[in-house]
Amino acid sequence: MKITTIKPFSNDARGTVAEYFHERTGQHLIVFSKAGAVRGRHYHKGISLSKNPEMLILLSGTCIFNWREVNSQQLQTATVQAPAKIEVSPYVWHELLAVTDCSFLELNSLSEHVADTFYENE
Repeated sequence: MKITTIKPFSNDARGTVAEYFHERTGQHLIVFSKAGAVRGRHYHKGISLSKNPEMLILLSGTCIFNWREVNSQQLQTATVQAPAKIEVSPYVWHELLAVTDCSFLELNSLSEHVADTFYENE
């Protein structure tokens, strides 16, 4: 798991502006999560190129990311505030807990997500 803070270059009464390099093209998911929502609780094998690694751009809000290597019990946790880029390597079980309402851009399509999402009881 890699979390990179996206540093704003402008912040005034109108809001904040930040810049980042977008390395993937094609279809992407835009996700809006309500405070208290839980997402994930799965892992990817890297079958889909867009899941090797999985990349999320947290656009607004605060969430808690929990992760661990598949078949490991050693859970790691990070509180992430927008804007931030989150990268999840293959075979890393992960979950996102929305502390506040939050939105993020998932740099893959729905079909890529479905083709490469696994649960530990499978």
